[in-house]
Amino acid sequence: MNKTEFIAAVAEKAGLSKKDAEKAVKAYADVVTEELVNGGKVQLVGFGTFEVVDRPAREGRNPRSGETMTIAASRVPKFKAGKALKDQVNA
Repeated sequence: MNKTEFIAAVAEKAGLSKKDAEKAVKAYADVVTEELVNGGKVQLVGFGTFEVVDRPAREGRNPRSGETMTIAASRVPKFKAGKALKDQVNA
């Protein structure tokens, strides 16, 4: 499902116009992004948790030359599915 299909599905499910659904989806993504940028986490009970984790620097290999290289430390977003979501997917 791409973004356009997602917006259409949200509009149909919520009884909104596609334009209003697009605003809602964009607002949701913006709020989650802002919270993660500020180092916080977003916890949606029954759905899951979005958070940022620190990935330490590590050694890697260039697949072409086989030469070792250092991969820099980074912060990455992470999603952990909630129990209700896991149960629905596995049902």
